[in-house]
Amino acid sequence: MRKMTARQKQILILLLGRKNGMTAAEIAAEINVSVRTVHRELDEIEKILAYFGLALHRKSGTGISVWSNTGGSEEGEKLQEARRLLLVDKPSDYSGEDRQLLLICRLLEEQEPCKLFTLAHGLKVTVATISSDLDEVEPWARRFGLELVRRRGYGVELIGEEQGKRAALCQLAADHLDYSDLIGGSPESQVSSATAKLLEVVGTHNLMTVENTLWAMNWDWTEHLSENAYTQLLIHLSVSVNRIHAGRLVGNIAGPGKSGSGGGGEQDEAETSRFVLRLAEQLKLTFPPEEIAYMNGLFNRAKEASPELVQADMELVETVFRLTENVVKRTGIPFQEDRLLRSGLLEHMGPAFKRIREGSRIRNPLLGAIRKDYEELFGIVREAMNDSASGLDVPDEEIGFLVMHFGASIERLNQLGRNVRAILVCSSGLSSSKLLATRLAKEMPQIEVLGNVSWYEAKRLPESDYDLIISTIDLPLPEDRYVRLSPLLTEEDSERLLEYVQHTTLKSRKLTTEPESTKTRAFDKVRSLSMVLNEVVSLLEQFDVSTLSNRGASLRETVTVALEEINRSFVPPSVSDVQAVTDRLLEREKMASQVIPGTSLALFHTRTRFVNYRSLALFRLEEPVLLDGGTEVGALLFMLAPRELTRESLEVLSEISALLLKPELVELLETGESQEIRNFLATELLVYFENL
Repeated sequence: MRKMTARQKQILILLLGRKNGMTAAEIAAEINVSVRTVHRELDEIEKILAYFGLALHRKSGTGISVWSNTGGSEEGEKLQEARRLLLVDKPSDYSGEDRQLLLICRLLEEQEPCKLFTLAHGLKVTVATISSDLDEVEPWARRFGLELVRRRGYGVELIGEEQGKRAALCQLAADHLDYSDLIGGSPESQVSSATAKLLEVVGTHNLMTVENTLWAMNWDWTEHLSENAYTQLLIHLSVSVNRIHAGRLVGNIAGPGKSGSGGGGEQDEAETSRFVLRLAEQLKLTFPPEEIAYMNGLFNRAKEASPELVQADMELVETVFRLTENVVKRTGIPFQEDRLLRSGLLEHMGPAFKRIREGSRIRNPLLGAIRKDYEELFGIVREAMNDSASGLDVPDEEIGFLVMHFGASIERLNQLGRNVRAILVCSSGLSSSKLLATRLAKEMPQIEVLGNVSWYEAKRLPESDYDLIISTIDLPLPEDRYVRLSPLLTEEDSERLLEYVQHTTLKSRKLTTEPESTKTRAFDKVRSLSMVLNEVVSLLEQFDVSTLSNRGASLRETVTVALEEINRSFVPPSVSDVQAVTDRLLEREKMASQVIPGTSLALFHTRTRFVNYRSLALFRLEEPVLLDGGTEVGALLFMLAPRELTRESLEVLSEISALLLKPELVELLETGESQEIRNFLATELLVYFENL
C-alpha cells in the first residue's frame, strides 16, 4: 500500500464518514486548505483506494464520495476494511492534546490508581512524557474540585466528588465536541480515537434516548432554552446516565436541587421524578433518590439559564460598539445601523472572550475559505479588533467568525419573491446562519429562508411547514429530508442545492401557494408590531427616577432597599423574593462589570422566576456605593423581567440596553429629570419601531 500523508488521511476520514459525499470546497474548509490543494491530493488518494478495490466517484453538484469498483454486497465490507486499516490511530500519532484527553477520560473512568508505566505503555510514549502531560492536567482538574494523586509505588488517581467528575466530563465535551459529533455521526467516523473515547465516556449512545424523553415531557421551559443551553443540558443528563450505568453514583445532596442553583419546589421535584421514571423505563436503569435530586438540580440550573436581558458585561457591550465603529471608519459601510449585526456580535463575543481567557481550544473549519473569500475584510476586522480589545490576544479562528458576521451584514439584501420555503440549521451560531441566508438571497432568490432553527427543532418540524432543510451539519434525519452545505455557499454548493431542489424537493413536496402563507405572515407581522409598540408605551409609562437614602448602607443593603421601592409601584409586588433577586444581582456583579464605561452609573439587570413584571427604574444614591471590583457608583439603573418573557418585550429591553452607550442618554441618566429621559427613550425607540 502507498504511504499516506497526514493531509490525505484527513481527507479520507472525511469522505469515509459521509455517505453522500462532500464537495471539494467543503473538504477544503474542513482541513483549512485551498480547493486546488484538495484536487491535487485526490489524485494520490485514488491510488491508495485502488489497493482496497475502492474508487472516488466525482459528480458535479453532488460532490466526491468513495465507492466500490465492483459494487454489490461486497461494497460495505470493503469500506469497513478501509476504515479499519486506513483510519486507525497509531499511538505515536497522538498529539499532546489527544494524549491529555485520553488520560483524563481514563482517570475519570478508573476507580483504582493507574500505574504510570501502564499509562505510558498504552499510549506508546515514555513515562516522562506521561508525567509532563499530568502536569498539564492537574491545574485543569482542580477547577472541578478534583485532586490528582501521584505517589511512587501507588500510581496516579483522580479523586473528588462524583459531581465534580461529571462537571469535568461535560466541560471536556463542550471544549472538544461540536453538534455534528454529538448528533450527526458515530464513533466509527470520528477524526481520532481520542474523540471517539470522549464520546464513549460522555455516553452519547444514549443522548437521543435522553433527548426524546426530555422533549416528550412537554415542559414550556425547555422550549425557551437556547440551542446551546439545551444541548448542554442533554450532555449533563447523558453523562449522568452513563455514570449511573457504570455504578458511579453521586453522594447525598442536602436539600432538593442543591446541585443546581436556586433550589426548587415540590412541583419541580414531582416533574423531575416523572421524567426519571420515563427514562428508567427506556434505559432499563434504576435511579436512586440522590440521582433524582441531582437531576432536579440540573433542571433548576437550566431554568435559570434563560437568555438575559442584556449582556452581563457592560465592558463587552462597549467593545462591540468600538469594534463596529472601527470597522465603519475603515470601510465607510454604516454597520452601526444594522441591529442584527450588533445582536449577533454580542451573542458571539461573550462566550468567545471567555474561551480566549480560559485558553480553551477554538475550532473554525471555515477559516481557510473565509480568508480566501473575505481577504480584505479579514484584515480590516483584525486591525479593528486589535484597536478595540487591547490586551486580549484574539486568534485568527475567532476573527474568522467575526468576519462572517460582518460579511452577512454586507450581503444582507431585501427579500424577493420566493416559491421554495427553507429553514436553516447551523453549528457556528448566528454568524454562519445569517451569512448563508444572505448568500441564498443573492444566489438563489427563488428560495425563501423562513428562519434559523436548532437541530432538535428541525428534527420535529412538521414537513408541511417547509419545503427543504438546509444544514451545515449532519442531522439525525433521513437523507432525503435535508441537504448539507457550507455557510459560504460555494459554486459547488449552489449546484448541489439546485440539484436537490429539482430532484428531491420539487418531486416529493407540493409547495405551499404564496397567497395564503403571505397573508398569515402579514397578520403575524402586524400583531408583533402592535405588541412592540404596546411594550414601549407600557415600559416608559412606569419608568421613574428616585433618590435613594442609603447613607451608611452596604451594596447589598442598597440593592435590597431599591427592590423594595420597586415593589411599591406594583400591586401585587413585582419581586416575589427580594433576597433571591438581590443574591442573583450581586452574583452577576461579581462575575462581570456592571458599570457603564466612563460613568458612575451601574446597570443591574436579571431575568428570573422571582420577578413577576418587567420594570425599568433609576435610583440616584445619596451616598456612592462600592462595587465588587472596587469602583464607586452614584446611581443604579434596574432592568428586571420574569423568566417567561415575550420576544417583543425582550427585544425592547435589549434595544434600551444598547442605547446606554449613547453619551446623550448617559448624561440624562446621571443628571436629567424622568420626563427628559422618557422623551429621549421614546424618540429612539420610535426610530427602532419604524425600522422593524
